[in-house]
Parts: sequence; C-alpha cells; structure tokens
Amino acid sequence: MQESGEFINALTRAFAPAAYIAGDDERRPFEIDWRGLIDQPAVAVLLPGSTAEVADMVKLCREHSVAIVPQGGRTGLVAGAVPIEGRPQAIINVRRMNKIRSVDPINNTAEMESGVVLQTAQDAAASIDRLFPLSLAAEGSCHVGGTIATNAGGVQALSYGSMRQQVLGLEVVLPDGRIWNGLRSLRKENIGLDLKQLFIGSEGLFGIITAATIRLLPRPKKTLTMLAAVESAEFALETFVRVKNLCGSDLISCEYFTSNGLGMVLEHVPDAKPPFKESFRAYVLLEVASLDGSADLLSGLEPTLEVLLSEEIVHDMVVAQSEDQRLSLWTLREGISEAEKANGGALKHDIAVPISRIPDVIDKIDREIVQIVPGCTINIFGHLGDGNLHVNIMPPKGTALSELYSRGRSVTSRVERIAIEAGGTFSAEHGIGQLRVASLEQHHATVELELMRTIKKAIDPTWMMNPGKVVRHDG
Repeated sequence: MQESGEFINALTRAFAPAAYIAGDDERRPFEIDWRGLIDQPAVAVLLPGSTAEVADMVKLCREHSVAIVPQGGRTGLVAGAVPIEGRPQAIINVRRMNKIRSVDPINNTAEMESGVVLQTAQDAAASIDRLFPLSLAAEGSCHVGGTIATNAGGVQALSYGSMRQQVLGLEVVLPDGRIWNGLRSLRKENIGLDLKQLFIGSEGLFGIITAATIRLLPRPKKTLTMLAAVESAEFALETFVRVKNLCGSDLISCEYFTSNGLGMVLEHVPDAKPPFKESFRAYVLLEVASLDGSADLLSGLEPTLEVLLSEEIVHDMVVAQSEDQRLSLWTLREGISEAEKANGGALKHDIAVPISRIPDVIDKIDREIVQIVPGCTINIFGHLGDGNLHVNIMPPKGTALSELYSRGRSVTSRVERIAIEAGGTFSAEHGIGQLRVASLEQHHATVELELMRTIKKAIDPTWMMNPGKVVRHDG
C-alpha cells in the first residue's frame, strides 16, 4: 500500500531505529492479544522514549491518516491493545518509557512513566516503606499505564479500591498531539470537571497516558494468609462475612476458586503443591494485614476460625507460617489463568454481582450453562470480597475450543444475563476492548452509548485513537 510506504519512509526519517519496528516478523508479538484470539497486522510498532516523542509520533500518524493503538504490557483479556481489521494502524507501545520520576515519602506519592512495570512500581514504594495499593497476577509484566487505562482491579480492591482510586494526576498525549499535563499530587482539588477521570478506564479512546502520579499508603507490618476449604459458594460467602465483620478493612483480600481451577494449577504450574491431603469443592483465600508490627493476627482470629470449623462451614484450613508458604498459597489462586491457558483455554467472562447474590449466581451458571454445552467444565474463580467472578467455560473433552467459540455468543449472553438480572455487570475489571463491544451494546441504554460516542467525537473527531474498541464508529 502506497500510503503505508509513505508513512514508513516518514517514520524512518523522523525517528531513530530504536523508536520503531517495521519488519513483519519483529512486529508479530505486538499484534497478537494475550489469549491468541486476535491477530491483525499493524503498519508499524512505535516505541517512544519520552512524552515529547509520543506527541511527535501521534502527529505523524495523524498526518498520514494512520490510526493508533496504545499498548502496554499486552496482558489484557479483551483484545483492547491490538489492532482491528480493516484500517491502517500503528501500535504505540510505551515500554521504553519506564522511569520512576520521583517518590515522595512525606506526600505519599510516586510519579512515574506509563511503561513502568507494576512490580517495579511496587518495589519502588516498598523501598521507602510504602505500599503501591494494586496487586494482580500479571504484575510482573503489565504496565502502570495499562492498569490505569483499564482501571485494573486486582486482589486487593476489597480494601484499597481499583486503580481509579490510586490515581491523583495524569499526563496524556491527546489525539491531535497536544500534551495535557495534569500531574497533580493533591488529595483535594475542586476546579470543575476532573479531567483525569476521562482517561482512567477509557482503554485509550481519548489519548495515550504517558505518566501518572500515584498515591502510596503505609506498608503493612504484619500479614496473615489463610486458605479455607469449603463445600459450596454459600459457605465461602459465610466465611468471608464472618472474617470481614471481625477484621473490617484489615481484610485486604478474599479470593474464591474451585477444585476445577486448583486441579489445573497443580497440573500445569511448576512447584504448585496440594494444600490439603484431600480435595474439596471450593476454597477461600483470605489475607489480613496490620500496620502494627507487634499484632498477633492469628490470636485475634482464632475464635472465629474455630467456630467456622466447629459449625462445618469450613472443612479444613491452612495458615501460612512463612513468606514462602504465603506465596505458595497465592500461587494456587494467581496461577489459574496461566494454567487454564496451558490446559487449552476457555471462553472467558468477567462479571460482578452484589456480594449477597454470589451463591445464587454461581448456582444458576452451573445449572444453565451445562444445558447449552453438555459436558463442559465450568471454572469460576475471582474476587469474592468485591463480587467479581471470572466465569470460564472449557469445552467437553475431545472438543476443540474453536468449536465452543462457535456457540460462544449464546453462552456469553446467558452468563451476562444471569449477572445483570442479579443487579450486576458483565464487565467488572477486564474492560470492553474489541471482544465485549456487542455486550456493551446489548446491555447498556442507548443514552449511555450516545454519551460515550459524543465524548469520543469531541476529543477524537477522526476516530483515530484505538478504533474498534469500546464503542463502534457510527460513521
């Protein structure tokens, strides 16, 4: 294509070789989503090293009518950071923008570029005895900018909130190449519209996040991690309620998974070990933290745990006695997605419902999905404490995942309908990307979609930024 050739020529004249990838083979890893479902070519992959370079790249793309796909660590599950079909697009990946600009232990803030890996940000906070209050399974590879653009939730949202609650300020390159510097580090600022909220969770529709100011919190001095074996989601919820009533916000995580998820982890994740001598139907992973280094967390919890065991709400329980044991317990939960992928993959859903409705919703899904796909395996896990469940449907033995995907819309519609009828949502933390656009259109009111499109057109009138994601171009 002549237009693409002209763009590449202009790109090579304007930027150093380290700032772009144009070869087909070198581009490939950036063009495929984490799940391997979407594989569309980009004209080029751009690798800016500064905010000014991002702005120059955006202007170049605009001049040549090349759309832009903002990209971070490529760990998303809805194909929101890879190209769509039918339009020339350049990927702008921010991995070279990985500087932590400042850390302020008095203001409890950190300013960092969007390509900083989440675990690196956590380590920087820990180095000054502070906590970066976001934790998720992909923290070793996801980027801070991506967690902001998708409003990531993670395993500690129960106590600390999602990524939206952690962001105090942003720096963003807009679709016309202008730079908005909103890197405030204030807890209070009431000056009209809070513009940063437009970009948090927007999945790159309105611009490219290049830096952020993040709030930090005091780092817990004591942590207690426990895994409870239960017979049902109802008993899992009862376990959560009793521990939450006792511990309040000191309960920072409460995760749920079943024997199906655990079985895959034990099969596919190296060094994963069975937590109990026998298998149980479901498990609850709880973590309690305290700022008091002398606190005896277990003593405070023992009466409640003993009652849970005596009433047979909990069948068995293991308490981590060391950091290695704590990490081993977390591997059983955080290894589920990778293990499921190694096992052949699944039709994925990310729902949230009021916490009180969790047992009913799980029961309905178990009963109704097997009617659509007899013989399938249902793997439900997620964040019990905030109502976020990942509902993954695996095909019957001997059936290819692609065959399940051919019936995927009917399965997905049923799962989403069950969640929405319970007062929930079809997307809790994964976002919309290009895989959930139809769901958004099906379940949300016309006025909401029109408002989204109106804002999109006002900021990005040529629909240049991350086209095909969240809302469709209405022409």
